[in-house]
Amino acid sequence: MEQFLTPEFWVAVGQIIMIDILLGGDNAVVIALACRKLPPAQRKMGIFWGTFGAIALRVVLIFFALTLLQIPYLKIVGALLLLWIGVKLLAPEDDDEHANIQASDKLWAAVKTVIVADFVMSLDNVIAIAGAAETAADHHQMPLVIFGLLVSIPIIVWGSQMVIKLMDRFPVIITLGGMLLGWIAGTMMIGDPAVAAHLPQTDMLKYAFGIGGALLVLVVGKLRAARTKKAEEASSDAA
Repeated sequence: MEQFLTPEFWVAVGQIIMIDILLGGDNAVVIALACRKLPPAQRKMGIFWGTFGAIALRVVLIFFALTLLQIPYLKIVGALLLLWIGVKLLAPEDDDEHANIQASDKLWAAVKTVIVADFVMSLDNVIAIAGAAETAADHHQMPLVIFGLLVSIPIIVWGSQMVIKLMDRFPVIITLGGMLLGWIAGTMMIGDPAVAAHLPQTDMLKYAFGIGGALLVLVVGKLRAARTKKAEEASSDAA
């Protein structure tokens, strides 16, 4: 029980909640799109079961991710993916990933749509949450993941509009979120069995890798965003 009162546990919980807010906001959009044609009486049921199924699926995926991350070099691959996700968070591409979400007037068809869409879109969440859970004690990783997901459900589903408005008003939230992913990537990379065999696993080195990952995401993300903005301005002038 005392393990649940350690600073590491609650820091990891905070990371998981922030990751879900930043990367899981699309869940609310998917649910709304998939359930919009349901009769009003069934809409709440569609939202509930769609959310429940999507979260249950994510817990299963994260369980496998935590297991697979014990294999040499896979943490390095996961860290590189997280760095890319962090960069994309700071410099998003202009694409509509919800264009293929089909609404249905049948309850279970809508629920299936939510779960399938969440499966397709959940790779970034799964990797990031598994990386954040690595900071907790091994035997508390899954309780940590489940607790973090449960806390973030109401934030994502019912508070998504408020979160989006806060992000629009305070863009620094997005920047800090991207840097958090870079931090997790750095600490994940140094913990890979292939790397750990050659480097001392000290807190100082772990923090150095984390800071390096955060700064890398910040610099590359800002440069990419500036390049995209410049290209858009040039295209607008040409038109």
